[in-house]
Amino acid sequence: MRREDGFTLIEMIVVMVLVGVLVGIVAVFMRAPVQAYVDSAARADLSDAADLAVRRVAREVRRALPNSVRVNPAGTSVEFFPTKSGGRYLAEEDNEGAGYLDFADSAKRSFTVVGQMPSPAIVAGTDSIVVYNLGPGIDRADAYAGDNIALVSAVAGNTVTLASNPFASAGGSGTVLSSPARRFQVVTGPVSFVCDLANRQLLRQWNYVAPSASPSTAVLATNVTACRFTYEANIANTRSGLLGINLTLARADAPMETVQLFHQIHVDNPI
Repeated sequence: MRREDGFTLIEMIVVMVLVGVLVGIVAVFMRAPVQAYVDSAARADLSDAADLAVRRVAREVRRALPNSVRVNPAGTSVEFFPTKSGGRYLAEEDNEGAGYLDFADSAKRSFTVVGQMPSPAIVAGTDSIVVYNLGPGIDRADAYAGDNIALVSAVAGNTVTLASNPFASAGGSGTVLSSPARRFQVVTGPVSFVCDLANRQLLRQWNYVAPSASPSTAVLATNVTACRFTYEANIANTRSGLLGINLTLARADAPMETVQLFHQIHVDNPI
């Protein structure tokens, strides 16, 4: 009588038990390196997110209107006017007749740009002209106070017409605002980077002056657990500043896994 090949039920159960034991042993040794890989990938993602946010802030701050960078007392936000372009205006001292930027008569709202027009082009109704900005709190030289900033109402060739002329004041004392280099900057509006720790976000806000009722907001980074800005003006000389950013990100599912970046940005303040 021929013997039939095969496995008995008991043999199959024994094999399954042995395989299960081996898999369990392998899993114990594999768990640590797999978890380490997952944690490393998560930390890399946090580092990339923090680095991207810091570099975005740095790129924009380097284009800030001279002497416009300011940090609130709590260090939770930094604000500045980003410059779009700039140029030189025709001054009365150039003795070229009409077309100069008038610092004595507020009724004269048009001036001539010397040389090539700024690029990107000045956009009427959106862009503003700033002259000789010396910083927040400086009388008649503070763009935040509206002293030396004027909205552009029209552009024709090399002639720029302003909606009003704030550079001139009664009695002609407005001449103190003229730029020694006869330079002007083109800006759109202030921009802020804000630490929203309640929602664990770093935000970029803009378009928060009239006619907008509320700011436009974009999320720059999430999982933010700590964030602080510092600014030191007049580093080495009166034409430079140093903005510091301290940013900490943590995983939502593992709060102990954190990445902290500290970055300093040199700010040029030529006037």
